[in-house]
Amino acid sequence: MATWSAAALVAGSFLTACGANEAADNSGSDSTSSGDSASGGTIALLLPESKTTRYEAFDKPLFEDAVSKACSDCTVDYYNADQDESKQAQQLTTALNAGADVVVLDPVNGEGATGMVQEAQGQDVPVIAYDRFIQGADYYMSFDNETVGKMQAEALVKAMGDQGSILMLNGAPSDPNAAQFKAGAHSVLDDSGVKILEEYDNPDWSPENAQQWTSDQLSKYQPADIQGVYAANDGQAGGVVAALTGAGVKSDALPPITGQDAEIAAIQRILTGEQAMTIYKPIPIEADTAAEVAVDLAQGNDVPTTSDTGIDQSTYQDVKSFIFTPIVVTKDNVADTVIKDGFYSASDICTGDYADACQAAGIS
Repeated sequence: MATWSAAALVAGSFLTACGANEAADNSGSDSTSSGDSASGGTIALLLPESKTTRYEAFDKPLFEDAVSKACSDCTVDYYNADQDESKQAQQLTTALNAGADVVVLDPVNGEGATGMVQEAQGQDVPVIAYDRFIQGADYYMSFDNETVGKMQAEALVKAMGDQGSILMLNGAPSDPNAAQFKAGAHSVLDDSGVKILEEYDNPDWSPENAQQWTSDQLSKYQPADIQGVYAANDGQAGGVVAALTGAGVKSDALPPITGQDAEIAAIQRILTGEQAMTIYKPIPIEADTAAEVAVDLAQGNDVPTTSDTGIDQSTYQDVKSFIFTPIVVTKDNVADTVIKDGFYSASDICTGDYADACQAAGIS
């Protein structure tokens, strides 16, 4: 799989599509329309939650912008489930009743979403499984999730010198990606010299749960007993840092901690040494490819086997797929990854207390 530079697609990505209008849908979430009219087709975008900053800050506006550019007459109806599986099912029904021609679905529960796919397909509405796999979907697009877990674990083992004891915080059991991250991480950790003291599957990925669970472990282990922490995403990494520093561990004495999603707070922690790494998944390529496929489906066109973003179509569990390559970010390559690609600017990261850390890392 090819790596990709996000620069061309990120221009203007922090704004929603030109002419977007906000209106309430019948489920209580917001519905956003992009473009001039509905004549080009209606695309329903259903995202799972908002605690992870990427969905509202990147996936939604990037997808809307890409649809608007590809089809000025297409409409995007947006829904966020707030980590509520029942709410998302109702939102799907609302979207179908509102005339959706295509559904782009990032499910709260991948296994439970099979029924949602069947409901849509029963009305001849194709479904794109976005970021999280759903059996039976018409298309699937995501990053190579087992590779994400392997990359995280490899970075942690390297930072620890292939020995020591760790805490392991995984994602929600209802999230199929979390199982893949976990499997990838275990494939490395189980063959290393690292010992897992305790392991936790966070039911909603929340930083609050991660902080509380880590604090609970500190009633059983001394901070010195923990030489590393596998945190499946940046939100949990932040919770771990809060728990450890709250227990008296100084910021410059924290063990190596992993992450994922390249959130600004995580990049800042990496620059100050509070977090060892994160996984950067260039969301623009995912959102742009999803928009391209959704527009083709909405307009009754054939979906190309190679997307405009240069990614070849493949097959994952019998579903046509576009799979993208993740990137490890450490202090040494912040400038050459998220900043070079235009995902963030230096001014986004190098605020206040982080200015000196940016300067030390050669970021200006």
